[in-house]
Amino acid sequence: MNDARAKILVADDEPDLRALLQRYLGDQGYTVRTVEGAAALTVLLARERFDVLVLDVMMPGEDGLSVCRRLRAQGETIPILMLTARGDPVDRIVGLEMGADDYLPKPFNPRELLARIQALVRRQRLLGAHIGPRQAGGQIAFGAFTLWLDERRLVRKGADVPLSTAEFALLQALAQQPHRPLGRDRLIALAYGQDHEATDRSIDVQVMRLRKLIEADPAQPRHIRTVWGVGYMFVPEGPAP
Repeated sequence: MNDARAKILVADDEPDLRALLQRYLGDQGYTVRTVEGAAALTVLLARERFDVLVLDVMMPGEDGLSVCRRLRAQGETIPILMLTARGDPVDRIVGLEMGADDYLPKPFNPRELLARIQALVRRQRLLGAHIGPRQAGGQIAFGAFTLWLDERRLVRKGADVPLSTAEFALLQALAQQPHRPLGRDRLIALAYGQDHEATDRSIDVQVMRLRKLIEADPAQPRHIRTVWGVGYMFVPEGPAP
C-alpha cells in the first residue's frame, strides 16, 4: 500500500493547527481525522484503525503523556508522534519513556512532520512485511518469553506483552543478532532503517523500557546486556555458542 493511503489521527486542542494539518496532510493524499482531546481520541481509536497517531502533549484534561502511557499499557501499538510546545530535551526523553515513537517540538515545519509520518508508516509496514531468519518457524525463545516475528508479538507464558512499534523493532533487531555486540548506530539501522533520525539517547531509553518488560532485574540484565564502549548485546538462555 502506498504511504499516502495511510490513515492519520491528530489529537490537538488547537483548532487552527488541527485544520492546518487536516488540510496539508489531506493534500498529500492521507486520510486524516482530528480530535481535540483524550476522550474523543479514545472513542475513535476503539472504532477505527489508524497508521499513525499525532498526539499533542499539552492537551487540557488528560495530557498527551498520560494518554501515551495509558495506550501502551492497554497494548495499543499504533506509532505515536508527540507534539509539544516545550523545548526541554527532558520532555522528549519522558515522551519516549512513555512509549512514543517520535517527538517533534512546536512550532514545526509541516514538511518535517510529513517526513516523520512517512518514516513511521514505512517502518510499520516494513515490520509487517519483514520475515527474519527462520528460527523455529519465525519464533525466538528466550527465558520465559517467545518473540513471534511474523505476528509481531511478544508472549510470556501464554500472555501477550504489549510493545510499541519502536520497542518491537528494537527487540527484533537485537534478538536476531544473538551474542553479537551492536553499536547504537547499527541498531538504529537494523531496527528503524538507515534514514531514521533516532539518537543514541532514544536507543538507550528504548532499551531501558525493554529491560523493564523482559528482565527479572532490570538493573542486572540477563538478556539485553550493555557492552561498554560498543552498545548492547542480546543473550538468550545458555552460554554463548
